[in-house]
Amino acid sequence: MARIDLDLAHSYKPRPQTDEDYALLPLKMSFRDGGAYALLGPSGCGKTTLLNIISGLLQPSHGSVSFDGRDVTALTPQERNIAQVFQFPVIYDTMTVAQNLAFPLRNRGVPPERIRQRVGQIAEMLELSGQLDQRAAGLSADAKQKISLGRGLVREDVSAVLFDEPLTVIDPHLKWQLRRKLKQIHHELKLTLIYVTHDQVEALTFADEVVVMTRGKAVQVGTADQLFERPEHTFVGHFIGSPGMNFLPVRHVDGHLEFGRLRLAVPPQRASALAQARELVLGVRPEYVRPAAAGDLSALPVQVRQVLDIGTHWLVTGQVGEGGQAATLKARLHPELPPPRVGETMWWSVVGDHTCFYQNDVRIA
Repeated sequence: MARIDLDLAHSYKPRPQTDEDYALLPLKMSFRDGGAYALLGPSGCGKTTLLNIISGLLQPSHGSVSFDGRDVTALTPQERNIAQVFQFPVIYDTMTVAQNLAFPLRNRGVPPERIRQRVGQIAEMLELSGQLDQRAAGLSADAKQKISLGRGLVREDVSAVLFDEPLTVIDPHLKWQLRRKLKQIHHELKLTLIYVTHDQVEALTFADEVVVMTRGKAVQVGTADQLFERPEHTFVGHFIGSPGMNFLPVRHVDGHLEFGRLRLAVPPQRASALAQARELVLGVRPEYVRPAAAGDLSALPVQVRQVLDIGTHWLVTGQVGEGGQAATLKARLHPELPPPRVGETMWWSVVGDHTCFYQNDVRIA
C-alpha cells in the first residue's frame, strides 16, 4: 500500500485559457496509506479523470503524482503497482473463476501454494467459493463483476485498488451486500481503496472520507458526519442529503437577517463571525427545520404546498415569501405530529445550532 499525494491540474485542451478549459482545476490532496476514500459527484465533474491520473492511465497536463514521496507521474499503472476495477466486468470467459482470480498472481510469479491460499481467501470473502471450478462465460453479470472485484483485491503488494463505479451493473439488493463486503475486506486487508461513484449512499457507506467534486473541483473532503453537518460549500449541502439542504438568500442588517420583508434574529454565538457580512445565504437541512410559534425570531411563516407521508416522517414542501422574493423550503417533520394541510401557513424555525451561513458559496466558519 502507499500514501498518495496529488498536486496537479488537467486539461484535455493543449492551451487552456479559462477554468472551463480544465477537466480538473488545480488541486492538492493526499490519500493516506490504508485509507478508504470515495470520489463523489455528478457525471462530468472529473471523478474518473482523477482516478485515471492516480492509476497512470492518464498523465496530468500540470503537476505531479507521488506514491510514498516518490514521483510516479510518468510511470505506467504496472510500474505504479495499481489494481483497477472498471464499471463493466473485465474477465477471461474461457477461464474458470479460480483461474481468473489467480491470473494476476501467476503473472507476477507468486508460488502456487500461496496463489491457492490467496484465491481461496478472496473467493470466501466474495462468496465465490462454490463457483471456483465454473467457467466464467456461463455466470451472471453480478458474478462476473464479483470476479472482477476479486482480481483487483487478490494481490497483496498493490499500492492501491481503484474502483470506477464497479456496482453499476449489479442488482440493487446485491449492491448492499457487496458494499458491506468491500468494507469488511478493507478492514481485514488494510488496502488503500479509492472508489468513484455518483451515488451518495454508496460513497457514505463505503468510505472513511469522501471527496465531493463538482465542475472539476474538489470542494470538500470529509467524513459523512462532516459533509452532512457542516457542508463547506453550497454544492455539498445541495448534493448530500435527501432532500438536500434548504438555501435562503438573506441580508445581514443591524444585527438581524432580512428575507424580503421578513426578519430573523442572528444567533448570539454567530454575531462576531457574521459581523462583516452583508449578502449571505442561510443553509439549513430539512431534518433541522422545526415547527415554531408565530412570531418566533428564529422562524419564518411558510405556506404548505405539498405533504408526503414517507412513513418515518412527513416530508413537507412549503413556500416562504411572495412574488419574486418567494423561495421553497422542505422540512422532515416527526410522524407523530398532526399532518400539515396543504394551503395552511405554519411557522418554521430555520435558525439554530445546525444552521450554516455562506458567502460566495463558501461556509463562514
